[in-house]
Amino acid sequence: MLNEFKKFAMRGNVVDMAVGIIIGGAFGTIVKSLVADVLMPPIGLLLGGVDFSNFFLLLKSGSPAGPYAGLADAQKAGAVTLNYGSFVNNVVSFLIVAFAVFLLVRAMNRLEHPKAAPAPAPTTRTCPYCLSTIPLKATRCPQCTSQVEAA
Repeated sequence: MLNEFKKFAMRGNVVDMAVGIIIGGAFGTIVKSLVADVLMPPIGLLLGGVDFSNFFLLLKSGSPAGPYAGLADAQKAGAVTLNYGSFVNNVVSFLIVAFAVFLLVRAMNRLEHPKAAPAPAPTTRTCPYCLSTIPLKATRCPQCTSQVEAA
């Protein structure tokens, strides 16, 4: 059983998948930082100096009771919050990752499958009586002289 597992684990697909997961995790960290540290602050500034990570809806006050200056203060007090600002940050992160993956897959597809020229339109067909090849517009077979319908 150990040899069978070793054979399974060392197959090319499993190793490729593991490398992809590791790189994907690192890429996700970079994108999260890009969204939280680079993209959202200017967007928040344009919208009047708001910080999306501090957008939350207070469901139940903690001890001491609110209002709270930010999400960290509310969580420190033990308040129950609905963190929709973090959700907005995560949606933006997802969209960036999805777009990057789309661009990567699109580039890979272009490399793998060069565009083939479209097949030329047929100029001949088969006679239904003698099965010989006749011109597409023929109304009579030159081999068996049978009357055929024009295509």
